[in-house]
Amino acid sequence: MESALLVKEYRAGEMECAHYGHISITDEHGKVVYSVGNPHFRAFTRSSAKPFQAIPGIRAGIASHYGLSAQEIAIMASSHRSEPAHIQVLEQLSAKIGLGEECLVCAASYPLNEESRNEWLRGQGEKRRILHNCSGKHLGILGYSQMKKVDLGSYAEREHPVQREILETMAYMAGIEQHEIQLGTDGCGFPVFSLPLSALSNAYLKLACPDLIKDASTRRAVETITAAMNEFPLMVGGTHRVDSVLLEDDNIVAKGGFKGVFGFALKKERLGITFKILDGSEEEWAWIAQSILEQIGYTNRATIARLREIYPPDIRNDAGTIVGRAESEFILQSTEKSV
Repeated sequence: MESALLVKEYRAGEMECAHYGHISITDEHGKVVYSVGNPHFRAFTRSSAKPFQAIPGIRAGIASHYGLSAQEIAIMASSHRSEPAHIQVLEQLSAKIGLGEECLVCAASYPLNEESRNEWLRGQGEKRRILHNCSGKHLGILGYSQMKKVDLGSYAEREHPVQREILETMAYMAGIEQHEIQLGTDGCGFPVFSLPLSALSNAYLKLACPDLIKDASTRRAVETITAAMNEFPLMVGGTHRVDSVLLEDDNIVAKGGFKGVFGFALKKERLGITFKILDGSEEEWAWIAQSILEQIGYTNRATIARLREIYPPDIRNDAGTIVGRAESEFILQSTEKSV
C-alpha cells in the first residue's frame, strides 16, 4: 500500500512542501480500526521505544534497589533536551547508581534546547555524554546491568543479557515474535527495532491500558513507568516538546522518536496510535496528532487547544512574520483488518 499525504505546507499561497507517511490506530483486540496509508508499514522505533526499554529494569526492582524517584524513572524513558531540570535529575540518577558518564557509550553532546545550549556555551561548557538526549535511558540500563551483575562494558551490544531481555519485552508488548523484529543500530549506539506500525500501536496501547498485559510483573512495571511519565512530562521531552505536551493529559501516554516516528495511546478510548513521516521530519508531529484527535472526536478539547496554541499552523520567517501555513491533508479510514 502506498504512502499517503499527511501535511502540506504553503508559502504565498503555493505549496512548498508535502509530507507523506503512514498512520496506524489499533484497538484493545489488536485490530486496526483507523489507518492512513499502510498501517502495517515497518518503521524503526528509534526513541519511541524508550518506555519499553525501561521495563526490564523497573520490573526487576531497580527503583527500590537504588531508591529512584518518579522523576528519575521518567528520565529513563526520555529524549531530554538538557534543560537545567534534566541535568539535575540525570546527575542525581548517576549518583544513585554510582556510575559516572564515562561509562556511557552515547557520544558527548551539547544541550539540544536552544536556550540551554546558549547558556552552556556562555559558561564555556564542553560537550558531555550526560548531555546526550539518550543518557537517561543509558544510565537506567547501566544501573540494571550493575544490579544484575552482568558486564557493564558491553551493555549496548545486541547479545548483552539486558539487551536480549529488552528485545524479548518489546516483542511481548507488541504481540509479535522476536524474529519479526529487525534490529539496527540507533544513533546512541543501542539496538533499535524495526516492526510494523500496527504492532507498535498495540504496544503503546498496553502502556496506556496495562490491564491488557497478562504478566503481572510487566504490568506493574508499566504502571510505574507511565505514572512517572504523566507526573513529570517535562522529563520525557522538554519545554514545548510534543510528547511532553500530550503527557500533560493524564489520559495519554506518548513518546516520539527520531526520523519522524511517533507513538501515543488513549486510556479511556483504549486506542494505540502510531505514525511515521517518511521524510523523517518531526515538525509536523503536533499537526498530525491534533488532526487525529479531532477526527476521532477526542473529548478533552483542552489538549487539542494546547497543541494548537503551542503549534499553530502559521509558518513564520526568522523575524516572526507569518509567511505561510501548514494544513493536515489526511482523512482517517475505518478498517477491520487484523494486526
